[in-house]
Amino acid sequence: MRNLPSLTDTIRMHGIRAKKTMGQHFLLDSNLCSRIARAAGDVAKGSTIEIGPGPGGLTRALLDAGAFSLFAIEKDPRCKPALLELASAYPGRVTLIEGDALKIDLTTLGNHPKRIVANLPYNIATELLFRWLPCIDIFESLVLMLQKEVVNRLAAKPGSKSYGRMAVMIQWLCTVEPMFDVNPTAFHPPPKVKSTVVRLIPREQPLAPAERLVLERVTAAAFGQRRKMLRSSLKILGDVSTLCADARIEPTDRAENLSIEDFCTLARSVAGRNTAALS
Repeated sequence: MRNLPSLTDTIRMHGIRAKKTMGQHFLLDSNLCSRIARAAGDVAKGSTIEIGPGPGGLTRALLDAGAFSLFAIEKDPRCKPALLELASAYPGRVTLIEGDALKIDLTTLGNHPKRIVANLPYNIATELLFRWLPCIDIFESLVLMLQKEVVNRLAAKPGSKSYGRMAVMIQWLCTVEPMFDVNPTAFHPPPKVKSTVVRLIPREQPLAPAERLVLERVTAAAFGQRRKMLRSSLKILGDVSTLCADARIEPTDRAENLSIEDFCTLARSVAGRNTAALS
C-alpha cells in the first residue's frame, strides 16, 4: 500500500457519506478487498474495469494486486477527489471515468484480456448484468459482490424456488461460481441484506444454440407467469401446442421445471415458427 490515508480517513476528509438513492455501501475491510482482488486472477495482464469504486477500497486492493490498467467508473462526483488521489499514488495505472455505468460502453475500454471486478451498487446490479449479456464474451471473468439473494438466483437449478429468467440467461452464457459470503458489518453503512462474491466465467460457446433476443422473450413470457402452465404463459409467442411439439416439451409443464437446454429448444422453435411474434 502506498503512502495513503486509511480508507476511513479518506471518507472523513472528503465528507463522503453513502447515499441510499445510489445503492452505496462502502467496503472498508482491506483484507476482504484483497481477497476479492485475488479472486480476479492475474490483474497485471490486460485491463480491469471496476464499477462504482466509491472512495476506492477495492480499487486500492486491485492496484496492490498488480493491476496496471484499471478503469474506475464512478457516478458520484463526491468520490472524485479521493479517486484522483489514489490515481496520483499509482501514476499511469488508473483511468477515472465519471459517469453512469448503465450508459457506458465497456467494449471500448482497455485491452484484452478484460475483466470486471466490482462491488456493484445493489439498486442497478441486475440491470447491469442484463445490459452486459450481448458483450459478455469479451471478458475473461466477472468477479462481483452482489446481494446473496441475487447470487442464489444466478446459480439456481431447475426445480428450485430461485430458478428463473436470470439463471437461464446468465448460465446460458457463463459458468457461475459463488465464492464466499460477506458479513454486513464489512460495509459502511451495513446493508440489511447478506452479500456474496460470485465469479462468472463466460463460456467459449453458449450452453445450447439460440438467438439471444428470442431466448430473452421466451424466458420473459415463461417466467412472467411462472405458476401457470406453458400453454398459458407462452400464448403471447404463438401457437403453444405447435411450439411445444417442435421442442418436445409438454405444454402442461411449468417454466421452473425446464432446463436451459429446453428453453433454447423452445427459442429455436419460436424463431422458426413465429418470427412475427418477435417483431
